[in-house]
Amino acid sequence: MTPEETEEIIGLVRSHPSGKVKVAVTDIDGILRGKYISIEKFLSSVESHFGFCDVIFGWDSGDIMYDNVKVTGWHSGYPDAKAKLDLNTFRQIPWEEDVPFFLGEFIDKDNAPATYCPRQLLRKIKSEAEKEGFSATFSQEFEWFNFKETPDSIHEKGFQKLQPLTPEMFGYSILRTSLQNPFFKDLFELISKFNVPVEGLHTETGPGTYEAAITHSDILEAADRAVLFKTAVKEIAYRHGIMATFMAKWNETLPGCGGHVHQSLWDEKKNLFYDETTPSKMSELMKSYIAGQLHCLPHLLPMYAPTINSYKRLVEGAWAPTTLTWAIDNRTVAIRALPGSKKSSRVETRVIGSDCNPYLAMSACLASGLYGIKNKLKLQEPTVGNGYKDVSHGTLPKNLQEATAKMKESPLAKGLLGEKFVEHFCLTRDWEWRQFSKVVTDWELKRYFEII
Repeated sequence: MTPEETEEIIGLVRSHPSGKVKVAVTDIDGILRGKYISIEKFLSSVESHFGFCDVIFGWDSGDIMYDNVKVTGWHSGYPDAKAKLDLNTFRQIPWEEDVPFFLGEFIDKDNAPATYCPRQLLRKIKSEAEKEGFSATFSQEFEWFNFKETPDSIHEKGFQKLQPLTPEMFGYSILRTSLQNPFFKDLFELISKFNVPVEGLHTETGPGTYEAAITHSDILEAADRAVLFKTAVKEIAYRHGIMATFMAKWNETLPGCGGHVHQSLWDEKKNLFYDETTPSKMSELMKSYIAGQLHCLPHLLPMYAPTINSYKRLVEGAWAPTTLTWAIDNRTVAIRALPGSKKSSRVETRVIGSDCNPYLAMSACLASGLYGIKNKLKLQEPTVGNGYKDVSHGTLPKNLQEATAKMKESPLAKGLLGEKFVEHFCLTRDWEWRQFSKVVTDWELKRYFEII
Protein backbone atom coordinates (compact mmCIF):
# COMPACT_ATOMS: atom_id res chain seq x y z
CA MET A 1 0.00 0.00 0.00
CA THR A 2 1.39 3.39 -1.00
CA PRO A 3 1.71 6.26 1.52
CA GLU A 4 -0.98 8.10 -0.46
CA GLU A 5 -3.39 5.14 -0.16
CA THR A 6 -2.66 4.87 3.55
CA GLU A 7 -3.39 8.55 4.09
CA GLU A 8 -6.61 8.26 2.10
CA ILE A 9 -7.87 5.40 4.29
CA ILE A 10 -6.87 7.17 7.49
CA GLY A 11 -8.66 10.28 6.27
CA LEU A 12 -11.85 8.34 5.56
CA VAL A 13 -11.76 6.78 9.01
CA ARG A 14 -10.94 10.05 10.76
CA SER A 15 -13.91 11.79 9.16
CA HIS A 16 -16.46 9.00 9.72
CA PRO A 17 -19.43 10.33 11.70
CA SER A 18 -19.75 7.23 13.90
CA GLY A 19 -16.51 7.98 15.72
CA LYS A 20 -15.65 4.30 15.91
CA VAL A 21 -13.94 1.50 14.01
CA LYS A 22 -14.67 -2.22 14.07
CA VAL A 23 -11.64 -4.51 14.16
CA ALA A 24 -11.44 -8.30 14.18
CA VAL A 25 -8.97 -11.17 14.31
CA THR A 26 -9.49 -14.86 13.61
CA ASP A 27 -9.07 -17.63 16.15
CA ILE A 28 -7.90 -21.18 15.47
CA ASP A 29 -11.43 -22.28 14.48
CA GLY A 30 -11.80 -19.50 11.92
CA ILE A 31 -14.23 -17.55 14.10
CA LEU A 32 -13.96 -13.78 13.95
CA ARG A 33 -13.33 -12.24 17.35
CA GLY A 34 -13.49 -8.47 17.43
CA LYS A 35 -14.43 -5.22 19.08
CA TYR A 36 -15.18 -1.57 18.42
CA ILE A 37 -12.46 0.98 19.12
CA SER A 38 -12.44 4.75 19.01
CA ILE A 39 -10.90 6.56 16.08
CA GLU A 40 -8.17 7.81 18.44
CA LYS A 41 -7.36 4.24 19.44
CA PHE A 42 -7.37 3.21 15.80
CA LEU A 43 -4.88 5.94 14.88
CA SER A 44 -2.48 4.85 17.62
CA SER A 45 -2.89 1.20 16.56
CA VAL A 46 -1.89 2.05 12.99
CA GLU A 47 1.38 3.44 14.26
CA SER A 48 2.22 0.36 16.35
CA HIS A 49 -0.28 -2.31 17.44
CA PHE A 50 -3.20 -2.89 19.77
CA GLY A 51 -3.74 -5.36 22.58
CA PHE A 52 -6.07 -8.34 22.25
CA CYS A 53 -6.42 -10.89 25.03
CA ASP A 54 -4.68 -14.07 23.93
CA VAL A 55 -7.45 -16.14 25.52
CA ILE A 56 -8.91 -16.49 22.02
CA PHE A 57 -6.13 -19.03 21.43
CA GLY A 58 -6.67 -20.56 24.86
CA TRP A 59 -10.32 -21.51 24.54
CA ASP A 60 -12.51 -23.40 22.11
CA SER A 61 -15.42 -22.29 19.95
CA GLY A 62 -17.67 -22.39 23.04
CA ASP A 63 -15.27 -20.24 25.13
CA ILE A 64 -14.29 -23.22 27.32
CA MET A 65 -10.64 -23.06 28.37
CA TYR A 66 -8.23 -25.63 26.97
CA ASP A 67 -6.32 -27.52 29.65
CA ASN A 68 -3.62 -28.83 27.33
CA VAL A 69 -2.14 -25.97 25.25
CA LYS A 70 1.12 -24.13 25.84
CA VAL A 71 0.48 -20.91 23.91
CA THR A 72 -1.52 -19.43 26.79
CA GLY A 73 -3.51 -20.52 29.82
CA TRP A 74 -3.85 -20.09 33.55
CA HIS A 75 -0.08 -20.68 33.69
CA SER A 76 0.50 -17.45 31.73
CA GLY A 77 -2.40 -15.41 33.08
CA TYR A 78 -3.99 -14.84 29.67
CA PRO A 79 -2.13 -11.60 28.88
CA ASP A 80 -2.78 -9.27 25.98
CA ALA A 81 -1.18 -10.35 22.73
CA LYS A 82 0.02 -7.82 20.18
CA ALA A 83 -2.25 -7.48 17.16
CA LYS A 84 -1.39 -5.52 14.05
CA LEU A 85 -4.03 -4.08 11.74
CA ASP A 86 -3.68 -4.69 8.01
CA LEU A 87 -4.84 -1.51 6.28
CA ASN A 88 -5.22 -3.46 3.04
CA THR A 89 -8.29 -5.11 4.58
CA PHE A 90 -10.18 -1.81 4.93
CA ARG A 91 -13.89 -2.13 4.33
CA GLN A 92 -17.05 -0.35 5.38
CA ILE A 93 -19.95 -2.39 6.73
CA PRO A 94 -23.03 -1.47 4.69
CA TRP A 95 -25.50 -2.96 7.19
CA GLU A 96 -23.88 -0.94 10.03
CA GLU A 97 -24.07 2.56 8.56
CA ASP A 98 -20.77 2.03 6.72
CA VAL A 99 -18.72 1.84 9.91
CA PRO A 100 -15.00 1.31 9.00
CA PHE A 101 -13.70 -2.24 9.43
CA PHE A 102 -10.22 -3.81 9.48
CA LEU A 103 -8.76 -7.28 9.99
CA GLY A 104 -5.73 -7.82 12.18
CA GLU A 105 -3.15 -10.51 12.80
CA PHE A 106 -0.91 -11.39 15.71
CA ILE A 107 2.76 -10.65 16.28
CA ASP A 108 4.97 -11.85 19.12
CA LYS A 109 6.87 -9.80 21.69
CA ASP A 110 9.69 -9.30 19.15
CA ASN A 111 7.20 -8.12 16.49
CA ALA A 112 7.70 -11.30 14.46
CA PRO A 113 4.68 -13.20 13.10
CA ALA A 114 2.99 -15.21 15.85
CA THR A 115 3.30 -18.94 15.12
CA TYR A 116 -0.24 -19.71 16.32
CA CYS A 117 -1.97 -17.05 14.16
CA PRO A 118 -3.88 -18.57 11.18
CA ARG A 119 -3.51 -15.46 9.01
CA GLN A 120 0.23 -15.34 9.66
CA LEU A 121 0.52 -18.99 8.67
CA LEU A 122 -1.08 -18.23 5.32
CA ARG A 123 1.25 -15.25 4.85
CA LYS A 124 4.19 -17.59 5.42
CA ILE A 125 3.03 -20.17 2.85
CA LYS A 126 2.19 -17.42 0.36
CA SER A 127 5.71 -16.00 0.76
CA GLU A 128 7.20 -19.44 0.09
CA ALA A 129 5.23 -19.64 -3.16
CA GLU A 130 6.37 -16.18 -4.22
CA LYS A 131 10.01 -17.10 -3.60
CA GLU A 132 9.51 -19.86 -6.18
CA GLY A 133 8.05 -17.37 -8.65
CA PHE A 134 4.41 -18.35 -8.13
CA SER A 135 1.44 -16.08 -7.56
CA ALA A 136 -1.39 -18.05 -5.95
CA THR A 137 -4.93 -17.23 -7.09
CA PHE A 138 -7.63 -18.79 -4.91
CA SER A 139 -11.35 -18.62 -4.23
CA GLN A 140 -13.79 -20.46 -2.00
CA GLU A 141 -17.39 -21.47 -2.43
CA PHE A 142 -19.74 -22.21 0.46
CA GLU A 143 -22.92 -24.17 1.01
CA TRP A 144 -25.00 -23.47 4.11
CA PHE A 145 -28.46 -23.96 5.60
CA ASN A 146 -30.87 -21.17 6.60
CA PHE A 147 -33.68 -21.35 9.16
CA LYS A 148 -36.62 -19.20 10.21
CA GLU A 149 -35.23 -19.08 13.73
CA THR A 150 -33.47 -16.78 16.18
CA PRO A 151 -30.71 -17.52 18.70
CA ASP A 152 -33.39 -17.61 21.39
CA SER A 153 -35.75 -19.92 19.50
CA ILE A 154 -33.12 -22.52 18.58
CA HIS A 155 -32.05 -22.80 22.22
CA GLU A 156 -35.66 -23.02 23.39
CA LYS A 157 -36.16 -25.88 20.90
CA GLY A 158 -32.94 -27.60 21.92
CA PHE A 159 -31.78 -27.39 18.29
CA GLN A 160 -34.57 -29.81 17.33
CA LYS A 161 -37.48 -29.41 14.88
CA LEU A 162 -36.10 -26.23 13.38
CA GLN A 163 -38.04 -24.54 10.58
CA PRO A 164 -36.03 -24.32 7.36
CA LEU A 165 -36.19 -21.12 5.35
CA THR A 166 -37.90 -22.97 2.49
CA PRO A 167 -39.36 -26.50 2.40
CA GLU A 168 -38.04 -29.67 0.77
CA MET A 169 -35.23 -30.18 -1.75
CA PHE A 170 -35.03 -27.70 -4.62
CA GLY A 171 -31.54 -27.04 -5.97
CA TYR A 172 -30.99 -24.24 -8.49
CA SER A 173 -34.53 -23.06 -7.81
CA ILE A 174 -35.81 -19.82 -9.28
CA LEU A 175 -39.00 -20.17 -7.26
CA ARG A 176 -37.32 -20.48 -3.86
CA THR A 177 -35.12 -17.42 -4.35
CA SER A 178 -38.26 -15.50 -5.29
CA LEU A 179 -39.99 -16.74 -2.13
CA GLN A 180 -37.27 -15.25 0.08
CA ASN A 181 -36.15 -12.51 -2.28
CA PRO A 182 -35.46 -9.71 0.28
CA PHE A 183 -32.93 -11.91 2.10
CA PHE A 184 -31.49 -13.26 -1.13
CA LYS A 185 -31.18 -9.75 -2.56
CA ASP A 186 -29.47 -8.42 0.56
CA LEU A 187 -26.99 -11.28 0.56
CA PHE A 188 -25.88 -10.60 -2.99
CA GLU A 189 -25.83 -6.81 -2.79
CA LEU A 190 -24.64 -6.08 0.75
CA ILE A 191 -21.86 -8.67 0.74
CA SER A 192 -20.55 -7.27 -2.55
CA LYS A 193 -20.67 -3.75 -1.07
CA PHE A 194 -18.62 -5.16 1.80
CA ASN A 195 -15.92 -5.85 -0.80
CA VAL A 196 -16.55 -9.59 -0.83
CA PRO A 197 -17.63 -9.94 -4.48
CA VAL A 198 -19.84 -12.92 -5.23
CA GLU A 199 -19.78 -14.58 -8.66
CA GLY A 200 -22.92 -16.61 -8.13
CA LEU A 201 -25.60 -17.33 -5.55
CA HIS A 202 -28.27 -20.03 -5.80
CA THR A 203 -30.25 -22.58 -3.84
CA GLU A 204 -28.61 -25.97 -3.27
CA THR A 205 -30.33 -29.30 -2.76
CA GLY A 206 -31.76 -29.30 0.75
CA PRO A 207 -34.45 -27.32 2.58
CA GLY A 208 -33.34 -23.73 2.98
CA THR A 209 -29.90 -24.37 1.50
CA TYR A 210 -27.89 -21.76 -0.42
CA GLU A 211 -24.55 -21.86 -2.20
CA ALA A 212 -22.32 -18.94 -3.11
CA ALA A 213 -19.09 -18.70 -5.11
CA ILE A 214 -16.76 -15.87 -4.14
CA THR A 215 -14.78 -14.15 -6.89
CA HIS A 216 -11.15 -15.31 -7.13
CA SER A 217 -8.23 -13.16 -5.97
CA ASP A 218 -4.77 -13.31 -4.42
CA ILE A 219 -4.74 -16.11 -1.83
CA LEU A 220 -4.56 -13.88 1.27
CA GLU A 221 -7.38 -11.69 0.01
CA ALA A 222 -9.32 -14.85 -0.90
CA ALA A 223 -9.05 -16.15 2.66
CA ASP A 224 -10.02 -12.76 4.08
CA ARG A 225 -13.08 -12.74 1.81
CA ALA A 226 -14.04 -16.26 2.84
CA VAL A 227 -13.81 -15.52 6.57
CA LEU A 228 -15.75 -12.28 6.17
CA PHE A 229 -18.36 -13.95 3.96
CA LYS A 230 -19.38 -16.43 6.65
CA THR A 231 -19.80 -13.75 9.29
CA ALA A 232 -21.53 -11.37 6.88
CA VAL A 233 -24.08 -14.04 5.94
CA LYS A 234 -24.89 -14.63 9.60
CA GLU A 235 -25.22 -10.91 10.36
CA ILE A 236 -27.43 -10.21 7.35
CA ALA A 237 -29.54 -13.25 8.20
CA TYR A 238 -30.10 -11.86 11.71
CA ARG A 239 -31.62 -8.74 10.13
CA HIS A 240 -34.22 -10.92 8.40
CA GLY A 241 -35.07 -13.08 11.42
CA ILE A 242 -33.03 -15.94 9.93
CA MET A 243 -30.31 -18.19 11.35
CA ALA A 244 -27.57 -19.41 9.02
CA THR A 245 -25.31 -22.36 9.80
CA PHE A 246 -22.10 -23.47 8.11
CA MET A 247 -21.96 -26.80 9.96
CA ALA A 248 -20.54 -29.50 7.73
CA LYS A 249 -23.52 -31.79 8.40
CA TRP A 250 -26.40 -30.50 10.47
CA ASN A 251 -28.77 -33.37 9.72
CA GLU A 252 -28.02 -37.06 9.13
CA THR A 253 -30.55 -37.41 6.30
CA LEU A 254 -29.57 -34.27 4.35
CA PRO A 255 -26.51 -33.41 2.25
CA GLY A 256 -23.56 -31.80 3.96
CA CYS A 257 -22.10 -28.36 3.33
CA GLY A 258 -18.94 -28.05 1.28
CA GLY A 259 -16.41 -25.22 1.34
CA HIS A 260 -14.54 -26.17 -1.83
CA VAL A 261 -11.40 -24.19 -2.62
CA HIS A 262 -10.45 -23.35 -6.22
CA GLN A 263 -6.80 -22.59 -6.91
CA SER A 264 -4.24 -21.89 -9.61
CA LEU A 265 -0.64 -20.70 -9.84
CA TRP A 266 0.44 -17.86 -12.12
CA ASP A 267 3.60 -16.06 -13.12
CA GLU A 268 3.54 -12.45 -14.27
CA LYS A 269 1.98 -13.40 -17.59
CA LYS A 270 0.11 -16.68 -17.55
CA ASN A 271 -1.75 -19.44 -15.75
CA LEU A 272 0.89 -22.08 -15.07
CA PHE A 273 -1.71 -24.86 -14.78
CA TYR A 274 -2.61 -24.62 -18.47
CA ASP A 275 -0.72 -26.30 -21.31
CA GLU A 276 -2.43 -26.21 -24.68
CA THR A 277 0.05 -28.72 -26.14
CA THR A 278 -1.24 -31.63 -24.05
CA PRO A 279 -4.49 -33.55 -24.72
CA SER A 280 -5.77 -32.83 -21.21
CA LYS A 281 -4.56 -29.17 -21.31
CA MET A 282 -2.95 -29.86 -17.92
CA SER A 283 0.63 -28.69 -17.41
CA GLU A 284 3.22 -30.87 -15.69
CA LEU A 285 3.26 -28.30 -12.90
CA MET A 286 -0.48 -28.72 -12.39
CA LYS A 287 -0.07 -32.49 -12.25
CA SER A 288 2.66 -32.27 -9.61
CA TYR A 289 0.55 -29.78 -7.63
CA ILE A 290 -2.36 -32.24 -7.53
CA ALA A 291 0.00 -35.11 -6.72
CA GLY A 292 1.33 -33.10 -3.79
CA GLN A 293 -2.15 -32.49 -2.43
CA LEU A 294 -3.08 -36.16 -2.67
CA HIS A 295 0.18 -37.20 -1.01
CA CYS A 296 -0.19 -34.73 1.86
CA LEU A 297 -3.95 -34.97 2.34
CA PRO A 298 -3.94 -37.74 5.02
CA HIS A 299 -1.30 -35.77 6.96
CA LEU A 300 -3.25 -32.48 6.87
CA LEU A 301 -6.90 -33.52 6.96
CA PRO A 302 -7.78 -31.64 10.20
CA MET A 303 -6.86 -28.42 8.35
CA TYR A 304 -9.73 -29.18 5.95
CA ALA A 305 -12.04 -31.04 8.33
CA PRO A 306 -11.44 -29.51 11.77
CA THR A 307 -14.49 -30.54 13.81
CA ILE A 308 -16.19 -33.69 15.05
CA ASN A 309 -19.04 -32.90 12.70
CA SER A 310 -16.75 -32.55 9.64
CA TYR A 311 -16.46 -36.32 9.32
CA LYS A 312 -20.24 -36.84 9.21
CA ARG A 313 -20.08 -35.10 5.82
CA LEU A 314 -17.23 -37.22 4.46
CA VAL A 315 -19.36 -40.26 3.71
CA GLU A 316 -20.17 -42.16 0.54
CA GLY A 317 -22.83 -40.75 -1.74
CA ALA A 318 -23.15 -37.36 -0.01
CA TRP A 319 -21.31 -35.15 -2.55
CA ALA A 320 -18.14 -35.23 -0.43
CA PRO A 321 -15.08 -37.43 -1.05
CA THR A 322 -13.90 -40.41 0.97
CA THR A 323 -10.96 -41.62 -1.14
CA LEU A 324 -7.55 -40.30 -2.21
CA THR A 325 -8.58 -39.74 -5.80
CA TRP A 326 -8.56 -37.16 -8.55
CA ALA A 327 -10.14 -36.79 -11.98
CA ILE A 328 -11.09 -34.17 -14.54
CA ASP A 329 -14.51 -32.65 -13.80
CA ASN A 330 -15.68 -35.45 -11.52
CA ARG A 331 -17.54 -34.53 -8.33
CA THR A 332 -16.99 -37.88 -6.57
CA VAL A 333 -13.22 -37.46 -6.09
CA ALA A 334 -11.09 -35.55 -3.58
CA ILE A 335 -9.37 -33.33 -6.16
CA ARG A 336 -11.33 -32.16 -9.21
CA ALA A 337 -9.15 -30.86 -12.04
CA LEU A 338 -10.69 -28.19 -14.28
CA PRO A 339 -8.21 -27.55 -17.10
CA GLY A 340 -10.61 -25.48 -19.17
CA SER A 341 -8.73 -22.53 -20.66
CA LYS A 342 -5.80 -20.15 -20.26
CA LYS A 343 -7.78 -18.09 -17.78
CA SER A 344 -9.90 -20.64 -15.95
CA SER A 345 -7.67 -23.73 -15.54
CA ARG A 346 -7.68 -24.59 -11.88
CA VAL A 347 -7.83 -27.26 -9.18
CA GLU A 348 -10.82 -27.72 -6.88
CA THR A 349 -10.16 -29.34 -3.50
CA ARG A 350 -13.50 -30.92 -2.57
CA VAL A 351 -12.57 -32.39 0.81
CA ILE A 352 -12.98 -29.02 2.51
CA GLY A 353 -16.18 -28.36 4.42
CA SER A 354 -17.97 -25.08 5.13
CA ASP A 355 -16.91 -25.42 8.77
CA CYS A 356 -13.24 -24.93 7.93
CA ASN A 357 -10.98 -22.05 8.91
CA PRO A 358 -10.27 -20.62 5.41
CA TYR A 359 -6.76 -19.45 6.39
CA LEU A 360 -5.82 -22.98 7.46
CA ALA A 361 -7.54 -24.76 4.57
CA MET A 362 -5.86 -22.55 1.98
CA SER A 363 -2.50 -22.83 3.76
CA ALA A 364 -2.74 -26.61 3.55
CA CYS A 365 -3.78 -26.55 -0.11
CA LEU A 366 -0.92 -24.33 -1.20
CA ALA A 367 1.74 -25.91 1.01
CA SER A 368 0.93 -29.43 -0.19
CA GLY A 369 0.73 -28.35 -3.82
CA LEU A 370 4.15 -26.67 -3.53
CA TYR A 371 5.48 -29.87 -1.93
CA GLY A 372 4.40 -31.81 -5.01
CA ILE A 373 6.07 -29.32 -7.35
CA LYS A 374 9.30 -29.14 -5.33
CA ASN A 375 9.60 -32.93 -5.21
CA LYS A 376 8.43 -33.41 -8.81
CA LEU A 377 5.79 -35.89 -7.70
CA LYS A 378 4.15 -37.93 -10.44
CA LEU A 379 0.39 -37.91 -10.61
CA GLN A 380 -1.45 -41.21 -10.31
CA GLU A 381 -3.93 -42.22 -12.98
CA PRO A 382 -7.25 -40.39 -12.78
CA THR A 383 -10.28 -42.15 -11.40
CA VAL A 384 -12.81 -43.20 -14.00
CA GLY A 385 -16.41 -43.07 -12.84
CA ASN A 386 -17.36 -43.41 -9.19
CA GLY A 387 -14.59 -42.12 -6.92
CA TYR A 388 -16.19 -43.67 -3.85
CA LYS A 389 -15.38 -47.13 -5.22
CA ASP A 390 -11.76 -46.35 -6.13
CA VAL A 391 -9.84 -47.26 -2.97
CA SER A 392 -6.65 -48.22 -4.82
CA HIS A 393 -4.74 -45.26 -3.38
CA GLY A 394 -6.29 -45.25 0.08
CA THR A 395 -9.11 -43.61 1.96
CA LEU A 396 -9.41 -40.61 4.26
CA PRO A 397 -9.20 -40.93 8.06
CA LYS A 398 -12.65 -41.67 9.45
CA ASN A 399 -12.88 -39.24 12.36
CA LEU A 400 -11.16 -36.28 14.01
CA GLN A 401 -9.24 -38.44 16.48
CA GLU A 402 -7.73 -40.59 13.74
CA ALA A 403 -6.95 -37.59 11.53
CA THR A 404 -5.37 -35.60 14.37
CA ALA A 405 -3.20 -38.52 15.48
CA LYS A 406 -1.90 -38.82 11.93
CA MET A 407 -1.13 -35.10 11.69
CA LYS A 408 0.42 -34.87 15.17
CA GLU A 409 3.02 -37.55 14.39
CA SER A 410 3.69 -36.43 10.82
CA PRO A 411 7.16 -35.01 10.04
CA LEU A 412 5.62 -33.93 6.72
CA ALA A 413 3.00 -31.74 8.42
CA LYS A 414 5.60 -30.19 10.73
CA GLY A 415 7.90 -29.51 7.80
CA LEU A 416 5.18 -27.81 5.78
CA LEU A 417 3.48 -25.79 8.52
CA GLY A 418 6.02 -25.47 11.32
CA GLU A 419 6.42 -27.64 14.40
CA LYS A 420 5.01 -25.07 16.85
CA PHE A 421 1.87 -24.47 14.82
CA VAL A 422 1.23 -28.20 14.33
CA GLU A 423 1.67 -28.83 18.06
CA HIS A 424 -0.80 -26.11 19.08
CA PHE A 425 -3.36 -26.92 16.40
CA CYS A 426 -3.32 -30.66 17.12
CA LEU A 427 -3.69 -30.07 20.84
CA THR A 428 -6.82 -28.04 20.14
CA ARG A 429 -8.19 -30.87 17.99
CA ASP A 430 -7.37 -33.40 20.75
CA TRP A 431 -9.38 -31.20 23.10
CA GLU A 432 -12.30 -31.15 20.67
CA TRP A 433 -12.34 -34.96 20.55
CA ARG A 434 -12.21 -35.18 24.34
CA GLN A 435 -15.16 -32.83 24.73
CA PHE A 436 -17.22 -34.94 22.33
CA SER A 437 -16.20 -38.27 23.85
CA LYS A 438 -17.56 -37.49 27.31
CA VAL A 439 -21.01 -36.32 26.18
CA VAL A 440 -24.04 -38.61 26.44
CA THR A 441 -25.82 -38.08 23.12
CA ASP A 442 -29.48 -38.34 22.13
CA TRP A 443 -28.54 -41.36 20.01
CA GLU A 444 -27.21 -43.20 23.07
CA LEU A 445 -30.33 -42.44 25.10
CA LYS A 446 -32.65 -43.66 22.36
CA ARG A 447 -30.50 -46.71 21.71
CA TYR A 448 -29.81 -47.92 25.26
CA PHE A 449 -32.03 -46.24 27.89
CA GLU A 450 -34.96 -48.66 27.81
CA ILE A 451 -33.50 -51.79 26.31
CA ILE A 452 -30.15 -52.30 28.03
